[in-house]
Amino acid sequence: MVRTLLSLVGRETRGMHRAAYVLAGFALASQLLALVRDRLLAAEFGATHTLDLYYAAFRVPDLLFATVASLLSLYALLPILSRFEDSEEGKMVSFLRQILLIFFIGMGVIAAVLFVLAPLLIPLIAPGIADAASRADLISLTRILLLQPIFLGASNILAALTQLRHRFFLYSVSPLLYNIGIIIGILVLYPRIGVEGLGWGVVLGALLHFLVQVPFFFAEKRKRLPRGQVWKPFFEVLKLSIPRTLALASGQISLLVLIALGSFFVEGSIAVFMFAYNLQAVPLTIIGVSYSVAAFPTLARLHAAGDTAQFRSHIEAALRHILFWSIPAMVLVVVLRAQLVRVVLGAGAFDWEATRLTAAALALFIISLCAQGMTLLIARAYYAAGKTKIPLILGILSVIVTIVSAFILLFVFQGSLLWRFFLESLFRVSDVPGTVVLMLALGYCLGALVQCGAGLVCFARDFHLSYGSFGRLLFQSIGASTIGGAGAYAVLVLMGLFVDINTLPGIFAQGAAAGIVGLVLIVLMLLLLKNQEILEAIASFKRRITPAAPVTVEPTRILS
Repeated sequence: MVRTLLSLVGRETRGMHRAAYVLAGFALASQLLALVRDRLLAAEFGATHTLDLYYAAFRVPDLLFATVASLLSLYALLPILSRFEDSEEGKMVSFLRQILLIFFIGMGVIAAVLFVLAPLLIPLIAPGIADAASRADLISLTRILLLQPIFLGASNILAALTQLRHRFFLYSVSPLLYNIGIIIGILVLYPRIGVEGLGWGVVLGALLHFLVQVPFFFAEKRKRLPRGQVWKPFFEVLKLSIPRTLALASGQISLLVLIALGSFFVEGSIAVFMFAYNLQAVPLTIIGVSYSVAAFPTLARLHAAGDTAQFRSHIEAALRHILFWSIPAMVLVVVLRAQLVRVVLGAGAFDWEATRLTAAALALFIISLCAQGMTLLIARAYYAAGKTKIPLILGILSVIVTIVSAFILLFVFQGSLLWRFFLESLFRVSDVPGTVVLMLALGYCLGALVQCGAGLVCFARDFHLSYGSFGRLLFQSIGASTIGGAGAYAVLVLMGLFVDINTLPGIFAQGAAAGIVGLVLIVLMLLLLKNQEILEAIASFKRRITPAAPVTVEPTRILS
């Protein structure tokens, strides 16, 4: 009996790892395309006023997506749809069609109101952008981008049925199409119609994100559903979604305030902040999002079955692997930050000063990589348990800490030469203008760290999870990563003597050699320490990938 249970647990854990690795692979492809997108933006505009306007224009549409479009979220729709019996699948499709109609009407009205109010909202979103021409461009871009949350929200609704039908390929294609649309905007539309072309490229990407699922959705057979049977489940969905939507909105509120502060800084500060933010999102998506998403279906099933012991075991396994992958990533990104930024963004108008400042901001963002990944998992664990209040409270806490920290850090940075000299010297940007933007990245990092710490405390209290078993992992991972980081840094210095780091091939060769040496040293150290996670990872990669448990992936805006 015990052996059977252990076998089942092992299969569940292996299934989670396989699903996480598959998702990570698709996420990597999507993020690589996103890096191509950012490189094109950097090469065309550099860290300039134009990109400040572009990124600032996303704030109202993103907040609309987080607060309204996400109300009909996949996570809330699936439990309702699962109540329909096999014989009622036609009614389920009819219900979704009516939900889609309600969504389009509601979002259309709200977007129209925001369209009219845009001239009044922009001074609040970017108060530091004062000249009339820039304000006009920002208003125009914001109005165009209001179409984006409508299409992404509709894609979110269609994804509920896509998930039930196990059409997981669509999940990997949709983000790719989103970024392809943005790239078309950069390469094709901008040269023809100017800055508005960037906005229409984003809308095209969101439309493609939606349309790729439409043929499958409307090919489904449907049966007439009485109107009275629509509103009750509709309001149930809203009831489930509101706390989660507010928690999701907290991140956008933080960015909203930080971008508003950045609008007062030197030209290009918003662009630098967002470039660094986008770069840190790559390892976060590949590691934190993949594991939290892969774990969700099993967590929901285990909690529904009342198997609290295996629920905790699954959480522990996911947390261990998020830490295992995140710690080396943090160390290597900090060591290789300048090479990463220069290779990804260093083209055209993106100069060396912008590279150094973006690299420093990236180093501050990446410090919170572990914290952000674990917070994502903790939130989904609470959602799986039907407890949506705690993630909301944690999100509010993060907003408060982020904003208060940013204001305090800005005040200290401007008033204390010692603090300013310390940070600028630490990141070697003393001669670069606009270093004040680093305080925004540090404020965001502090908010994420506090949110994670509070989440771990709450989770241990509510689910009786002990973190004592993580001590060995932390020791092994931090030790191996430190040795790997030191080796990578030594290779950077050595390669700098033999290659021309002022050219793209030279800096790429320097970064690649250092990264490979660092990774090899980390893996060797972990193997010497007989680290459990590296052995599990190697075993998972050796196995042939087989269909895993259904994975709930919800379409989101894939970063501006």
